Amino acid sequence: MVLHDLADEGRRTRQRADAATLVGVYLCFLVLVPARLVIGGLPLDVRPSLLLGLGLGMCWLCAQMVDNLGMAKGPNPARTGIFVFAASQVATYGYATWKYLPADELKSADLSFITILGLLVVGLLVCDGIRTLDRLDRVLKFVVVTCAVMAFIGLLQFFLGFDLVKYMTVPGLREVGSGESVLERSIFRRPSGTAGHPIEFGVVCGFAVPFAAHYAFRTQAAGLKARNWWICLLLLAMGAVVSLSRSAILGMLVAAIFLIPTWPVRRAVQTVIAASGFLVVLRFFVPGLVGTLLSLFSNISNDPSIQGRTDDYDSTSQTIADNLWLGKGFGTYLPTRYGPLDNQYLGTIVENGLVGLAALIAVFLLGMWAAGAARRATRDPHVRDLAQTILACIAMLGVSSVTYDTFAFKIASGLMFILIGAAGALMRINRATSGGISGPTLRFSAKALAAWAARGVATARDQAREPR
Repeated sequence: MVLHDLADEGRRTRQRADAATLVGVYLCFLVLVPARLVIGGLPLDVRPSLLLGLGLGMCWLCAQMVDNLGMAKGPNPARTGIFVFAASQVATYGYATWKYLPADELKSADLSFITILGLLVVGLLVCDGIRTLDRLDRVLKFVVVTCAVMAFIGLLQFFLGFDLVKYMTVPGLREVGSGESVLERSIFRRPSGTAGHPIEFGVVCGFAVPFAAHYAFRTQAAGLKARNWWICLLLLAMGAVVSLSRSAILGMLVAAIFLIPTWPVRRAVQTVIAASGFLVVLRFFVPGLVGTLLSLFSNISNDPSIQGRTDDYDSTSQTIADNLWLGKGFGTYLPTRYGPLDNQYLGTIVENGLVGLAALIAVFLLGMWAAGAARRATRDPHVRDLAQTILACIAMLGVSSVTYDTFAFKIASGLMFILIGAAGALMRINRATSGGISGPTLRFSAKALAAWAARGVATARDQAREPR
């Protein structure tokens, strides 16, 4: 009898699959399935994560049509930013396909439009579908774990020259690209992990570092063992460094600027000391690595990659002038024909025009605004730190997009929209738990106040009509 009651209790308390569960599955496909693998038998190079993302978008759309599935409604700055960006993409796609495009550019435009749509709708699902802080924590913790696994694969490539990705094959998927996951810079290997390029690998690892630090400090403050989070933090920090990517280093510096001033003095001092010790140990065990990192910035004027970035401004000026407002078309500026654009903002002006550039900036700013509002809506120090971490990572992605083409890398751009959605979800959760009045409550209260005023006026009128 007792065992039967316990079994019933276990069934009652078992967590049902929700939006956080679906996003967790999506993260596995996004981060852990090698970027070079696409679905076989299709005319377009569609990654499994894209197909799953579109499916999650259908779930979001269907759930928004009813009121009994817990999907959030009402104004949200993060959702507004995503919708504004989506509208700019629809306008650009319509404008680009209305005029003549070569066959290869049209095919790329179709794939790019589907891809960006699949990324955007996952951000919407995170924003509206995650209902509690615990479930949001689960998603962000899963981001840390999956990125740490990718970092581990990259460290194997860097230290041992062993490319595990070559053995990661999935039935039904085919390989695109060269298949090489390890490049070189100076005397060192540049690992890619499961990402498409060392730059993306470094940015993704650097992106997850603040979250790993947040959960390590938070677990430690709760008196629990934080060893696993410290291991994740170490793997991610090493992955960001060995990628030998300016974008990754710049991004982590930006995140530190936003985070360290908001931390307690003791934590800030510990972090600075630990980071310094980390670099000293790297310099001892990997001679030349720290010097190579420093040369990325000290010799920036003589770096051919920087020269190539500055040359992009001259080569794109005429294209921008011809398509100033809506751009040439998202995905139509083919690197094989026109050369790569290692600056997402420049690429957005070229492909989406000034309208698309304004929408992209709005996504970052509204995401940061939502994270800031979430921080102001609570007094819980751990939740405030989580909100500040989200804000810092959005700023990190926004600044580092100057140094690489974000939307060319699907893992980095997918995590970007998940983070924007997380900012909106945290703002909504904090406002709901802090006792604030929601939008529907305000509308209901206004109606009640108007009805009360109308009754008062009617009563006064009736009293005035009574004979004295």
